[in-house]
Amino acid sequence: MTESFVIQSDIANLPLVEERLFHFCHENNVGNYYSAVSVAVMQAVKNAIVHGNASDSSKKVSLTFDTCRGGICAEVSDEGRGFDFRQYGDLPSGDSTTGEGIFIMKSLSDRMVFSDEGRMVRLEFDVAGIDPSDALERVAILQGRFAPVLV
Repeated sequence: MTESFVIQSDIANLPLVEERLFHFCHENNVGNYYSAVSVAVMQAVKNAIVHGNASDSSKKVSLTFDTCRGGICAEVSDEGRGFDFRQYGDLPSGDSTTGEGIFIMKSLSDRMVFSDEGRMVRLEFDVAGIDPSDALERVAILQGRFAPVLV
């Protein structure tokens, strides 16, 4: 069952996205994996709003939740300029916080693929193949390292 919708590029819309994601995950028996899925997807949406669309409320963020490969996937697209996503994904070094959100998304998902010059990210979660305690452990580790980012 695919769910697609569009939101205005405004942080105030994050609770709406989280509510729809929760219902989608519940309908697809995601269960204990929800924490990891939620943190990663919400980070992608926040990145699309703040970085992709520069918090311009006249721009939109498109979302699609679907089932894939025995799990679930989420696609998040913005209307921004795009970016060179190849330089991100590893743990940021030193005092830099640049790229922490992408590192979180990559760490919590089983696959992360950017397209459309960085304007679209697809996050895949192999829900059937991940142990629930592993999902919760991933979130706990990232909360310890990135607590300010996850708030």
